[in-house]
Amino acid sequence: MTVDPAVLDELARLRSRVPELSGSVLATADGMVVAHDSHGIEPDTLAALAAAHLALARRFAHAVSHGELRESVVECDGGYITSYAAGPNALLTVVTSGDANLAMVHLEARRCVRRITKLMAVETMQQQQQLRPEIPQQTGPSTIPLARRTPMATLPNGSRRRTATN
Repeated sequence: MTVDPAVLDELARLRSRVPELSGSVLATADGMVVAHDSHGIEPDTLAALAAAHLALARRFAHAVSHGELRESVVECDGGYITSYAAGPNALLTVVTSGDANLAMVHLEARRCVRRITKLMAVETMQQQQQLRPEIPQQTGPSTIPLARRTPMATLPNGSRRRTATN
């Protein structure tokens, strides 16, 4: 899978704006890595765990009738692991140290998710257009009638009935 360089740029920009960021992983909802900017964190493991966490958090949200899940925060002794829904089929997971300003993390990560979601929507649309074959143009006159069937009720009486003569 080829990663759009603009997505990688967004993850790098997020790292520059949040200095306490240890790593970020953009993954599909089923746990496959789309892109990552993680140093010292295994992106495949983080993507799989984040997808499982996202599925569980979505069930929590639906169980209490709170609508669609937007984000989930796990607070640990050493820091935060925050996952943000990036459309219906992806999520961004951000790992930060304990001294991170969580409000700033949310602000920057939400902006990043909005931009990535737009990028992925454009990329998906372009892929669909490439997969969809063009309808060929009709050659020749377009006035050629299609074959017609004549309903039985419009035929003359003599041709409708055949009598058996033995």
